[in-house]
Amino acid sequence: MSTIPPVGAAPGSVPNHLAWSIIATVLATCLCCPLGLVGIVAIVFSSKVNSLLAQGDVAGAQRASNTAKTWCWVATALAIIGLLINVIYLTTVGAAGYMEMLQQYQ
Repeated sequence: MSTIPPVGAAPGSVPNHLAWSIIATVLATCLCCPLGLVGIVAIVFSSKVNSLLAQGDVAGAQRASNTAKTWCWVATALAIIGLLINVIYLTTVGAAGYMEMLQQYQ
């Protein structure tokens, strides 16, 4: 079985990972730091997939999909790291210290 859809494939036959890239970018940015904005790269490549399919460039759409997936994993990893850092900080300094830190950021 071939994993590459036929020429002139319909949008959706190659996953664009757009929802994952948006969610991962938002979570990574909120939980980790501005470094989470690397997820924007995933959003850009995700948005290219359907337009490349519409042009008949299935191989290009597959490459864009794979690149988007890679950057989605990077943003997801940053979100997980940020979540762990927040949980560890909350457990070590307590709720009062955590709220104080959040107020300092504002």
